[in-house]
Amino acid sequence: MKIKKGIQVKILVGKDKGKTGEVLEIIRKENLVKVKSINMIKRHTKPTKENKGGIIQKENFIHLSNVKNIDNKSKKKEAKK
Repeated sequence: MKIKKGIQVKILVGKDKGKTGEVLEIIRKENLVKVKSINMIKRHTKPTKENKGGIIQKENFIHLSNVKNIDNKSKKKEAKK
């Protein structure tokens, strides 16, 4: 399974099952992937000189086995079969 940054994937399990999104980041050694607007968490941050602080929502990593590549090229191959 070829998962690269920028391709479209579908979530197979978890609270966001069935949703699709774009891959933002990959950690190959730990088999983790971060998908845009999927597995959102809330992070409480303290104010600093650069940051205002407060509650920030951001994406968290998902295991690579829980996503499926749905890139356009793979759809064309399935249609031909």
